[in-house]
Amino acid sequence: MELRHLRYFVAVASERSMSRAAERLHLTQPSLSRQLRQLERDVGITLFERTPTGTTLTPAGVALHQHALLLLRLADASRDAAHSASEHTREVVDIGIPPGLAADWVLETLAALRAEIPHASVTLTEASSTDQLRMVREGRLDLGLVHERPLALRGTRLFDQAFGIAVRAGHRLAARSTCRVRDLDNLRLLAHGREQVPVAHDRLIVAAHDAGAVPLWRFAQFSEHALACAEASEAEAVLLTEHSAHRLLPGWPWVPLIDPPLELTTWVVWQASTRPVVEQVAELISGRASRRVE
Repeated sequence: MELRHLRYFVAVASERSMSRAAERLHLTQPSLSRQLRQLERDVGITLFERTPTGTTLTPAGVALHQHALLLLRLADASRDAAHSASEHTREVVDIGIPPGLAADWVLETLAALRAEIPHASVTLTEASSTDQLRMVREGRLDLGLVHERPLALRGTRLFDQAFGIAVRAGHRLAARSTCRVRDLDNLRLLAHGREQVPVAHDRLIVAAHDAGAVPLWRFAQFSEHALACAEASEAEAVLLTEHSAHRLLPGWPWVPLIDPPLELTTWVVWQASTRPVVEQVAELISGRASRRVE
């Protein structure tokens, strides 16, 4: 017994006419008759009485009719539920973000994702670049926003942020509009440890060496507690991007580094083989990079 046979059966019972039911079902009358005979063979009993005035149900047909209506309602409800679930299914995309990324840009990007890729359900994990790269390779993150050029992963360069120093108020460098790397000589300078931003850390060390500067380095792992780390280490200045400096060290003037300039590059990275929705999200993030909020 097939559902289509039950639908034909219910249509004939409702119309009480083989010809009207055939017209309603967009079938020829001989075709409909064959389908109903097949149904009667399947159940092993006569369901219709065919008379000169029309088609009526036998007692067995009446009994089947009630069950057929229930089965068809359940089938239709199941189909609607499946379609509804399909329309509302959202694929989870796990994204890593580094400390210090501009919150306004992150929130605007999330809003754009909801509007333009509604089938993506985004979760965020804050982690260092090193941890994110490991998590992407392990499949624990779909995308990472990192400060290292990706190796063995696909990636797109998003934007660069200039490094500078946030200087204690009243310090001789606080009134400068720019600061040369060689001016860092003998300065008690707090910077992120290599574990947090290896590439930026190494570039800073090399740049200071090439400029003949020997800062009094204070390295620490920090994200939200730059001020506490600066106080603990008695640092005169802290190496940060402008956005992070204004947020974490209010009242400390920020001075960009030049000669040579140092920049923090942000990339979006993902595995070479991934889901289409992950690539769509990566493409949207890349497209919004030029509109990020500093």
